[in-house]
Amino acid sequence: MSAFDLFKRVSRAPTNPGVAAWPRQFDVADLYQGPIAAAAGALEQEVALDEKLRQAYFWIVNHAIISPHYDIEYNDGPAQTYAVGDSRRTLSLPSAQSYSSFILLPLLTFATRKKCLFVGGPGRGKTASAILMGVIAGYPVREVRRAMQHGHPQMTIADLLGNPLPADLVSAQSMDSIRIAWRSWLGMRVKIVDEYNRIPTRTQSALLTVMGDNYAEVLNHIFECPESAWYLTANDDQGGGTYQVIEALRDRIDVIVQAFAFNPRFLDQLLLRIEENVRPEELVPPEIVFTEKEVDRAGEEIRAILVPDEVRRRLEFFCSQFELLETAGVQFEYMTKDTARLSGLDWAQIVAADNGRDRLKDLGCQTRNGVSVRNLMTLLVYGKALAYFRGNQSVELDDLRQVLPFVLHDKLQPDLEAPFFNAPGNAGYRTDRLSWLRRLFDLSCEEFNRLDLDRTDPVGKLAKEFARGLDGVTERETRTRLVAIERLVGELTKGKKLYGPQHDDLQNLKYLHQRYTNYLHWLRTQ
Repeated sequence: MSAFDLFKRVSRAPTNPGVAAWPRQFDVADLYQGPIAAAAGALEQEVALDEKLRQAYFWIVNHAIISPHYDIEYNDGPAQTYAVGDSRRTLSLPSAQSYSSFILLPLLTFATRKKCLFVGGPGRGKTASAILMGVIAGYPVREVRRAMQHGHPQMTIADLLGNPLPADLVSAQSMDSIRIAWRSWLGMRVKIVDEYNRIPTRTQSALLTVMGDNYAEVLNHIFECPESAWYLTANDDQGGGTYQVIEALRDRIDVIVQAFAFNPRFLDQLLLRIEENVRPEELVPPEIVFTEKEVDRAGEEIRAILVPDEVRRRLEFFCSQFELLETAGVQFEYMTKDTARLSGLDWAQIVAADNGRDRLKDLGCQTRNGVSVRNLMTLLVYGKALAYFRGNQSVELDDLRQVLPFVLHDKLQPDLEAPFFNAPGNAGYRTDRLSWLRRLFDLSCEEFNRLDLDRTDPVGKLAKEFARGLDGVTERETRTRLVAIERLVGELTKGKKLYGPQHDDLQNLKYLHQRYTNYLHWLRTQ
């Protein structure tokens, strides 16, 4: 078999045997289609897009990007583990199909049309991975390369977005009559920005508009951009570029993927490429190339993935750990880390006053901030996408556990002076942020299980009662519910230290109390 045949080969065997086929959704338009249209529609529906995503993943990981790093681990039963080195770190051999984050996360970004940042040293495959995403979107390699934006210190807004036509500038009587020569990359469904942290601050603001709001503006002219998957690269994500990346632009990035070092045991594959003069991105098999319609349909199927209550509740509990900072505010609602950040006061001074809790036990003491709404939505989307990629109909707790570190990589900032990082055996978490975030999630789930919150959730019970609606609820019943809320608030606040989940529960109870109070006032006017 020649090298060209090897690179263009896609296995016909199912990548994940036993996965159920996706049910076809009913469309009323089917009732009006003739037999030819129906046959064509049936043929199109035979394409299982989750399987096609897996085929794309395995082709890339086996033939294109050499990444023998299975850091997203799943187990079907006990895994073999080994203690390695003086530090006795654990090497595990997963017992179920596992994946390389460097390939999988960009592919999930492609399917969900989100934004992915590659970080790592030069020559580790960051740009090559991004180019492959453009090719599987159906663009020729040459077009993907030409459309890639290369960050440099002199990059202007015109370089990024487009120029007004010189003839129009001379003869125009109004701004409306000036035509803009827009850059072609703005209309593509995969957008690549190489070394984005070398772009000047003013140009970053224009890039932010395109990334965040899907339009470009030059001289009051608007170019509407399609929904796109974004890939950005940087040699590091700690300010090592020419310009500091503005906070709003960093916040628009959904996942951060670290490029792994090359394993020299795979040098023979590099030698083959040199000797045969082949470039994998030029040999992508047509079987793994997605049409725009297929990406749209995959996005719909991903959004349809279920998030079970028990998984959602553990995510709620995890996110509740971090925002509370009791000494930052006087009013209950202002006792947050964001209040402390906005004050501009020294962080160490504020933390030193917060001495009422067990700072080693409290997970919230490990971070300098909380989790934003955008981060939570991104986490749910990628959790659904990973479950879909694995061929499941609902999200498992392990799916959230695996994507969470990449979503919160630079969003949940560690407080490296916290006691946790000084505890024996925890020094490695100072530099390995991905492992720290995964460990943080594990500790939160252990605490959730210890408190038996699956079975004892009085706040959730009251919230479900309210969610059923107020139609027909009498004044007497309303008063009964108000008393129940006040009684529960008393129980939660009686002689206890205040922790993040308790703070959020009390806010929820205050919300319910206010809704019932307003409803009671309305009843009295009737």
